[in-house]
Amino acid sequence: MTVTATSVDESAPPQSRIAPGWRAARLARLLPALAAALSGVLLYVSFPPRTVWWLALPAFAVLGGVLRGRGWKAGLGLGYLFGLGFLLPLLVWTGVEVGPGPWLALVAIEALFVALVGAGVAAVSRLPGWPVWAAAVWIAGEAARARVPFHGFPWGKIAFGQADGVFLPLAAVGGTPVLGFGVVLCGFGLYEAVRLAARGRRTRAVRRSAAAVALLSVTVPVAGALAARSLVSDAAEDGHTTVAVIQGNVPRSGLEFNAQRRAVLDYHARETERLAAEVDAGRIARPDFVLWPENSSDIDPFVYADARAVIDRAAKAVGVPISVGGVVERDGKLYNEQILWDPAKGPTQTYDKRQIQPFGEYLPLRSLIGAINSDWTSMVHQDFSRGTEPGVFTMGGAKVGLVTCYEAAFDWAVRSEVTDGAQLISVPSNNATFDRSEMTYQQLAMSRVRAVEHSRTVTVPVTSGVSAIIMPDGRITQKTGMFVPGHLVQKVPLRSSETPATRLGVLPEMLLLLVAAGGLGWAITAGVRGRRAGEV
Repeated sequence: MTVTATSVDESAPPQSRIAPGWRAARLARLLPALAAALSGVLLYVSFPPRTVWWLALPAFAVLGGVLRGRGWKAGLGLGYLFGLGFLLPLLVWTGVEVGPGPWLALVAIEALFVALVGAGVAAVSRLPGWPVWAAAVWIAGEAARARVPFHGFPWGKIAFGQADGVFLPLAAVGGTPVLGFGVVLCGFGLYEAVRLAARGRRTRAVRRSAAAVALLSVTVPVAGALAARSLVSDAAEDGHTTVAVIQGNVPRSGLEFNAQRRAVLDYHARETERLAAEVDAGRIARPDFVLWPENSSDIDPFVYADARAVIDRAAKAVGVPISVGGVVERDGKLYNEQILWDPAKGPTQTYDKRQIQPFGEYLPLRSLIGAINSDWTSMVHQDFSRGTEPGVFTMGGAKVGLVTCYEAAFDWAVRSEVTDGAQLISVPSNNATFDRSEMTYQQLAMSRVRAVEHSRTVTVPVTSGVSAIIMPDGRITQKTGMFVPGHLVQKVPLRSSETPATRLGVLPEMLLLLVAAGGLGWAITAGVRGRRAGEV
């Protein structure tokens, strides 16, 4: 027998000797990873300050296509890439003043939660009705992120990207978990509907039950949101009140916004006196009360007589109570505090911020962090202490619930003020440390979602912007620019009824966690049975 050898051109470049099939196989392996990362970026683009909320649907549709039918290990990696694509640009503001290290570390940790969700979605993707199980798994991941580590970091909840969207009324049904679930379910359902439609054209063999689940996954969240519009109202139930929001501005942006002693306080007092002059001239109606931002008094008015005199003068000029934000020291402890300042009686009531910010207002693992980077311990030289009670001030006959800045991201912190009797919510904030980043717009969107969730007017007084007045239906009726002084005055409705979301509290989230657990349990059981059958 004669054997003919196939000759190989040794002079040819190595890349030309690589089989074309190998390149195609490698590209096929890279495409899911690229799609996962890019769909995460698409989800980021759906968030404020942009108003393309609907991009969240194709983002989750692509993620569903990437994860469906894969093993949990692949889901873990693809979920992590999705998390990086989403969170890296979303949270870039966290490194504006402190450099990329903390930003990258935060994203790396938070993306781990998304990775676990990816593994869970991959696991349940083989189950009948998988979009329902998968959407519940996503909400379970958000619930975990909102609680650990260091009391949680809920920034980037899907609900917070939907302030301009058709799904927003779902917030009044079951809060941010139900709103987020509706969006994610619709996105996964969109993929499943497209997949089954394509399969039906090829084989004409699509089970009716699968098609029904896909259709319902898309239509039920939209129909539910349209039906929930009846829960959204800006009608007054307890009359109206006229509120004034003060934005005094700061001498400079960044971490040193308050480096010039008393400057921030003077700016806010000056803007309040300017408002008082317009009231006295008859150009603006006299407000029933005035709201200042977080840290609007950059020195402790309980310690420094000059600060107390400045606030007294501003309160007397406008002639109504002011809620003043300050950093105060009491019994050797620091508090981020709102102070109710009466023009006749002075300070009468306080609210201490309860959800304080790790690495900003306190330093977890201080000794370990200090050993790694002493700059952190110098920036946060003393930890703030947590308040323990809700803050509802009676101002001008209205009950005003205080939710200080970072607290607006936490469901329990906002709800507690409403259940404690608040007819209006104020979110005093200080965004000066984040310059002109997207952070202020992301936080403003949270306040719009909270307005609908609890059917309350929400005011947002910010040191440097964007300050705003938000109606109970989520509409912004007035707002300022950034890094400009200004004041907003408006007659707004007072409401005392509770939405289903307010009454149910954490229950919808717990039910969705049970759905997620049920789906994962079913998937694990089915996998074990499948392996045993294969062994036999």
